Amino acid sequence: MVSSTKPTKLFRAFSSIGTALALALLFAGLAHRPAQAQTLKTILSFNGITDGAYSSSGLVSDANGNLYGTTQAGGVFNFANGGTVFRVDRTGHETVLYSFCAETNCADGGVPLGGVILDSSGNLYGATSGGGAYGFGAVFKIDSTGKETVLYSFQGLAQGDGAYRAYGKLVRDAAGNLYGVTLNGGLTCSLSTTGCGVVYKIDPAGKETIWHRFTGDSDGGLPPADLIAGGGGFYGTTFQGGSNTCGGVYKISATGSFAVVYNFDCFNTDGPNAGLVRGAGGSLYGTTAFGGTFSRGTVFKLNPGTGVATVLHSFQGGTADGCAPSQGNLTLDAAGNIYGTTPDCGANSYGIAFKLDSSGNETVLYNFGGAAGGLPQTTLLLDHDGHLYGTTYENANFSCCGTVFKLTP
Repeated sequence: MVSSTKPTKLFRAFSSIGTALALALLFAGLAHRPAQAQTLKTILSFNGITDGAYSSSGLVSDANGNLYGTTQAGGVFNFANGGTVFRVDRTGHETVLYSFCAETNCADGGVPLGGVILDSSGNLYGATSGGGAYGFGAVFKIDSTGKETVLYSFQGLAQGDGAYRAYGKLVRDAAGNLYGVTLNGGLTCSLSTTGCGVVYKIDPAGKETIWHRFTGDSDGGLPPADLIAGGGGFYGTTFQGGSNTCGGVYKISATGSFAVVYNFDCFNTDGPNAGLVRGAGGSLYGTTAFGGTFSRGTVFKLNPGTGVATVLHSFQGGTADGCAPSQGNLTLDAAGNIYGTTPDCGANSYGIAFKLDSSGNETVLYNFGGAAGGLPQTTLLLDHDGHLYGTTYENANFSCCGTVFKLTP
């Protein structure tokens, strides 16, 4: 299970791999892509005491422009194993809607790594990576008054159930069913002593159906992020396993039929630590933390019908570019531009926000560090006016907690 007080082991590993290569590229004089004159405003800095700390979740917005998200730690009950669900308006006024670990042994859940989704009645849905009735995480609902209901508690590997929530957001259908994945649990596998993860469905009455238990073999294992809807079913990613051992992309039909769509090749593209986004024509877009020309990660486009993947951008690291994109998914606009973040490299070594046009040409929108905080591991939220919203893992003094920001291109 991922620690709630510092970046994940995967992220730390990504940050340390290839440092020598990045320096070599820097001193070799590769072309620098200067940051443009974008502006970043810090809307909220988490204090970690009464509110949350360390957010890797993407944000969601309501009709009034309020932003909702989660923090992995903080809250009023338990800093390390707690976390929060919060609302913040565009002026920076925050309301902590719920602090986890309010119940004995965190039966109400704890450490929500992923974000939340919002229904038309103002209810929020999400999942935690710890707590719940059995200590393996829980799926929850929070109503508009801040009342939490645990919809389901994961029972872990011993019961063939999921364990430890992945990143991303749940998917909810018109009938109120929730769909998601867990990083571990399910079946014993060679990739992890805690299991290779499951894909699950939970109906409005709280009944769980396991749609797939990953074996870590040809089907992959350790799904790092939630599903996305599309193509008459759902798509997702695995971090390891598959025919090349470097993870893959899979599809599950609306009835639970499982198929591998793509196996990462470990060289040009390597296992992703994030989920996917679906673009025009059904193409899938995502990132890998390794692979590419400089071994610092990629942005790729996948045709799920043909199984052909194209590398749109190879991150070069150093000060000229980001590297090792992690938990945040990509964001697409109507013109086909792609937006995302990396938690490392860039001019200040604390990550970047970037834009790729439809041909893969990159613009570094912002170099994090200094007063803006850093280590963004977030999916960017694009509003109708073209502003981007997200979170950083650390705040301005890099001692704690993180921020909510608005980036104006």
